[in-house]
Amino acid sequence: MHGDVTVHDRIEAALAALGPGALDAGRIGAHVAPLFSRALVRNAQHIYLANHSLGRPLDAMEDDVREGLAAWYTDFGGAWDAWGGELAAYRARLSRLLGAPQADGVVPRTSAGQGLRAVLNSFDAPPAVVATRGEFDSLDVVLREYAHRGRARLALVDANADGEFDADAIRRAIVPGTELVVLSHVLFQSGQVLPDLAALVAHAHARGALVLLDVYHSLGVLPVDVARFDVDFAVGGAYKYLRGGPGACFLYVAPRVLASRRRTLDIGWFAKEAPFDYARPDPPRLAGGGDAWMESTPAVLAWYQARSGQRFVLGIGVERLREHSLALQNRLVELLGERGIHARGGTPDRGAFAVVRRDDAVALARRLSAAGVDVDARGSFLRLCPDVLTTDDELVRAADALAAALTPDPSPT
Repeated sequence: MHGDVTVHDRIEAALAALGPGALDAGRIGAHVAPLFSRALVRNAQHIYLANHSLGRPLDAMEDDVREGLAAWYTDFGGAWDAWGGELAAYRARLSRLLGAPQADGVVPRTSAGQGLRAVLNSFDAPPAVVATRGEFDSLDVVLREYAHRGRARLALVDANADGEFDADAIRRAIVPGTELVVLSHVLFQSGQVLPDLAALVAHAHARGALVLLDVYHSLGVLPVDVARFDVDFAVGGAYKYLRGGPGACFLYVAPRVLASRRRTLDIGWFAKEAPFDYARPDPPRLAGGGDAWMESTPAVLAWYQARSGQRFVLGIGVERLREHSLALQNRLVELLGERGIHARGGTPDRGAFAVVRRDDAVALARRLSAAGVDVDARGSFLRLCPDVLTTDDELVRAADALAAALTPDPSPT
């Protein structure tokens, strides 16, 4: 039910051999890198600094997915027993990563946007929503379409001239009558860690609003504690720092919201009290806790797909990953500075990636990709994200490649 024990013993043994304390290149090379042998094949031709976009998978991920498929091949309809066990394990691991008080408050979703829609569809009338213009498209597109169709009243807070979001500006937008506030823990374009989060949440609650926090760009690389943050909802997924790929997402619903019996229209037969009994009372009898927010037949393989990455992050420790991430970002910022390139990253107010702000960031990202350095750009922010597998040599070569990309070609004679 919980995977090929040999595969996961290998992960746990490698992390045990890694030992405690700060991560270093020697121990990472000896104990961590072998867990990613398939992903690292690409390193011969490319330097991967797009870990903020799509995280590199562990070798064990394929074995995990095969296990989920094997249950189907072997047991047909009986596979639901194994799949149900993996659902419980998926929720339990995420609850530990999130600091969630109860595992059933973590509801599987295939996207963060799906989680947002469930929250919007828990209001009986179009809610008054405050969000920033810095929310990622998976939320931003949903919010704008709801507003366009008269299903939400949306107020958007702008960034300042530096592309940063000011807590006071967000606070001023949250007024009596605001019903939902949507915020990102880390802003996807700039990597800014949202300042004064706890105070913003308290301010929203004092004005009667619920708060949904997007933790997609923090979970797995920054300590996240939804109970301490006191948010009502959170959305995120495994695509980035949890190394679980697309489709393994979630909606977190706080215990007080569950206790209030708040319900959403976005439900299906898995939200029923006993889905496999097929009873059909009218109105439906929904399950207790977060199960009442479940939808119809779920994407079961996503739970297996996410397993190895969740176990890796829990095993190595988010705090250690954060410390190492900051050290790598600082090294990259230093290297770029030596080449006359101003970058921002490696400080507590930044997430897991460094940024270079330029009007030609998108074109610059394409030039770097052609030179074998995988990065990306969002608006005017060129994003560069080393991860635990990134070596110092790769950082030096990436800095050289960026300097070369910024140097104009000599004029023809």
